[in-house]
Amino acid sequence: MSADNRGSNTAAENTAAENMAAESTAAPPPAPGTGDTTPAPQEDHDRGRGVLQSIVSGSSLVAILAVVLSIILGGILIAFTDEDVAAASSYFFSRPTDTLAAAWEAASGAYVALFQGAVFNPRADSLALMFRPLTETLTVATPLVLAGLGVAVAFRAGLFNIGAQGQIILGAMFAGWIGFSWHLPFGIHLLFVVIAGFIGGALWGLIPGILKARAGAHEVIVTIMLNYIAINLVGYFLTTPFFQNPGSANPISPRLDETAVFPQILGPQFRLHLGFLIAVAATYGVWWLLNRSTVGFELRAVGANPFAARTAGISVTKGYVVVMMLAGGLAGLAGVAQVAGTEQVLTAGIAASFGFDAITVALLGRSHPWGVFAAGVLFGAFRAGGVQMQTLTGTPIDIVLVVQSLIVLFIAAPPLVKAIFRIDRKKTGNHKNRKNRKATVNQGAAGGAA
Repeated sequence: MSADNRGSNTAAENTAAENMAAESTAAPPPAPGTGDTTPAPQEDHDRGRGVLQSIVSGSSLVAILAVVLSIILGGILIAFTDEDVAAASSYFFSRPTDTLAAAWEAASGAYVALFQGAVFNPRADSLALMFRPLTETLTVATPLVLAGLGVAVAFRAGLFNIGAQGQIILGAMFAGWIGFSWHLPFGIHLLFVVIAGFIGGALWGLIPGILKARAGAHEVIVTIMLNYIAINLVGYFLTTPFFQNPGSANPISPRLDETAVFPQILGPQFRLHLGFLIAVAATYGVWWLLNRSTVGFELRAVGANPFAARTAGISVTKGYVVVMMLAGGLAGLAGVAQVAGTEQVLTAGIAASFGFDAITVALLGRSHPWGVFAAGVLFGAFRAGGVQMQTLTGTPIDIVLVVQSLIVLFIAAPPLVKAIFRIDRKKTGNHKNRKNRKATVNQGAAGGAA
């Protein structure tokens, strides 16, 4: 099939999904014999779905401006809490430039240190060490990207997957147990570890998917409860002989076999492992699934309007189950990246806060796979550079969490960002429409003359 045909097919699919979303939201009776017994959602759930779609479908410009605005506000906060700025502000009215210079030095110094710890450090002794911060960023970004893809896939189907934290834990438990209890040849062992991690996360995502499809249970409540279950479950298993390291009183598993560990792709002096390449492959796979496959079109149709999708013959219940299993499996791969790549042992804190940060990553990436990948790398840079920022400048690492929280705030309120930067979409749209109408008139006149 040629590139033009593929492009036209994709455009037709997107148009069909938009047409489904434009239909009436009143639930028609299910077609006879379809067996789709999805209960009619409540009015507040419809309102929540509309809010989710409005956030996910926002423009990329708003996301970029939200990041810029958050960084600016973070810099202002750094300046206000700096001791030199506080000392200079005591004589602000006599010499205001001293206060402004101290504020600029505090904010710029903190962000320069953040950049040196996340991307490039020109003060390092060798060229390899200069680029080591970038490899650290990509290492931290690997579980964020994989878990963010799991959250984004559910978003595209109209579901709030808040359970990535528990799905990461279950994926790490399955992968870790295979890694230290099975003894297989290199290659085969690692393959089983990856598959087990995906299955563990998928099974943990299957539970809310079935409850949503068959009983109408809200996925937010179910996934949050499953997070707590997973956190306590891994803590319990690490005190049993099946998971606890023999001879140790600490809740920690034995170290994974060398054949079950991700190889480091740039050598032993860097922590960047094969899991990053899996994250890249997963990003491309999710993009292909959503934009080039029939299953992806059905999932997007369910997310746009489940009633219209059901009328068109798409099984909504099947879509809910499939998308939650896929979302859980992707988050499970994030657990594999942690236990077989970065940590190489299973602990109670194996998931850290990656599952919750993945929600922010999916929102910032607008639930588009490559957008999620870029957002994951950005948040990985924040995490990797925050330690360097605190070490060199004394700026608390908590400022990174403040910036991330501000990003979420602005992503959830696009009109606020547009008002701050004076972006008027209506005027812009009218201007484009006038240009298009003028071009159409000119083409018509030229055709008439010909």
